[in-house]
Amino acid sequence: MTNIPSFSLQGKVALITGASRGIGQAIAETYAANGARVVLTARKQAGLDAVAEGIRASGGDALPLAAHSGDADAVTGVVARAIEVYGGVDILVNNAGTNPHFGALLTSEEGQWQKTFDVNLLGYFRMIKACVESMTGRGGGKIINVSSVAGLEPQMGMGLYSISKAGVLMMTRVLAVELAGVNIQVNAIAPGFVKTKFSSVLWETPQLYDTIVKSIPQQRMAETGELSGIALYLASQASSFTTGAVFVVDGGQLAGGGAGR
Repeated sequence: MTNIPSFSLQGKVALITGASRGIGQAIAETYAANGARVVLTARKQAGLDAVAEGIRASGGDALPLAAHSGDADAVTGVVARAIEVYGGVDILVNNAGTNPHFGALLTSEEGQWQKTFDVNLLGYFRMIKACVESMTGRGGGKIINVSSVAGLEPQMGMGLYSISKAGVLMMTRVLAVELAGVNIQVNAIAPGFVKTKFSSVLWETPQLYDTIVKSIPQQRMAETGELSGIALYLASQASSFTTGAVFVVDGGQLAGGGAGR
């Protein structure tokens, strides 16, 4: 009989950014339900505490640590604390994001570029750099970068966000090659439109929502839990020969010629 792939995360430690709500919360809950001890990080402690409480109530183990991914010292502090409490980090999910500019790209200002790239791209890099030593010492690891289909196809009014997410995809590929020798797999998830607080203006505005769903063959936006399955695969041993890949989860939108998140 061929080896049956395992999706268990028993004995693993996973660090998830942007974990106080939305996609990050859904992934953290899925990882905990499959045996991982989860380190939750985002800017606000109260939201993290609520997610951690829910995970613990379901029998999981969670460590909530408030930090801003744009702060290099805060990032290294979170990873150091995770190592102190759990002994190391095996899985990193980079999910925190921001989008301070909406409109034509040439109307954006340099400060908005700096904020967007500091969180959406440099924040991911900081977390990866802080975790790799621990992963290497533990025999390997998994890095999952949450990008967007907007990083694959331009979206009207979200050019700056799209450029930052395209950078995430290239960083994923570069690091997949550079870290292959130490058994660290690096992959990306590119969601389409997902019903989160981050995207609330899109689905709470009827005219925008109607336009969006018309571009999606499934005629709806995703729920956050619909990203968890691919995130579990990429964190588990089942994906041991998968690296440098981009997994689009968009209800068929790109196949129909649209883009978004």
